[in-house]
Amino acid sequence: MAATQLDYYEVLGVSRDADAGAIKSAYRKLAMEYHPDRNGGCKENEGKFKAVSEAYDCLKDPQKRAAYDRFGHAAFQNGGGGHPGAEFGDIGDIFETIFGQAFGGGRQQARRGADLRYDMEVTLEEAFHGKSTEIAIEVSQSCETCHGSGATPGTGRRRCNLCSGYGKVRAKQGFFVVERDCPNCQGRGEVIESPCRTCRGEGRVDKPQKLAVEVPPGVDSGTRIRLSGKGEAGPRGAPPGDLYIFVHVKPHAIFTREGTTLLTRVPVSFTTAALGGSMDLPGIDGETVTLTIPAGLQSGEQLRQRGAGMPVLQGRGRGDLVVELMVETPTRMSKEQRALLEQFRDLETGEECPASRGFFDKIKSALGG
Repeated sequence: MAATQLDYYEVLGVSRDADAGAIKSAYRKLAMEYHPDRNGGCKENEGKFKAVSEAYDCLKDPQKRAAYDRFGHAAFQNGGGGHPGAEFGDIGDIFETIFGQAFGGGRQQARRGADLRYDMEVTLEEAFHGKSTEIAIEVSQSCETCHGSGATPGTGRRRCNLCSGYGKVRAKQGFFVVERDCPNCQGRGEVIESPCRTCRGEGRVDKPQKLAVEVPPGVDSGTRIRLSGKGEAGPRGAPPGDLYIFVHVKPHAIFTREGTTLLTRVPVSFTTAALGGSMDLPGIDGETVTLTIPAGLQSGEQLRQRGAGMPVLQGRGRGDLVVELMVETPTRMSKEQRALLEQFRDLETGEECPASRGFFDKIKSALGG
């Protein structure tokens, strides 16, 4: 009884305003120091280990901690902290009869483990082809020693003394009766007689694991891949959560992406733009894409190659490849080239560039010329 009267914050060596991370860190340090397996059956250290575990079991849980901060150890003794008493017991029963579990409550169902998130980067080529890969994560898994029960093998559970197995406690606040989950058993109605030493009664332990992941063709940034049951193990044998892999596609040196459409900008010589021609580009699938450039192409015009874009995720077909052509003006010319261009300029009539002629006609009209 003396051990239970020690201040839980003093047992862990933390201040009363310590956050959850500081409490967990202090517990792990002390648990390693006083663990029975490391002290050869020393009774004194075993007692300290139990006190540290008891303090952490209370302070790690927000509801238990709030009850302890308000009522102290009395919150976890019979009748303390609002144990269902004769004065208010019938009120809950009446509400339960009329409105069902919405008011009456009852034992809390085992909560599944938390869902987890993993962020994965892939290249655009990997997003096109898909890939099989393996990831390494550390996640809570079911304790092998107690098989997730949280109890030392050979022991079991008993009815919670605080809530008498009801899973709820009631307290009077002014004219009202407030019912909430029991801070001692977290609404389960049962407590473990002898917590498993491996998992400290949690029924789960953090372990590294490797998981195989199949990335399907056509994924994009924001695509989620769900691995069912690969999240955190549920407490004390409850079902595990899921693992969600969020895909992020790395920027590509050549292509940008809009859905299943790939876009790129390609320079083209002014002679090819004027006379027409063809151009070979590397496709995202590794094949060569041949573009036919029509004569008289203007800078900024786009050519579309059907079916040369990204595959449809979990569907059929592919998007398009859109190529924006940028006409490049030559900056280095030989004397012969320059002479030919000057000859061409002398032969210009204005009909060669109708857009330019139309623009200057508008200027003349606006100025009253």
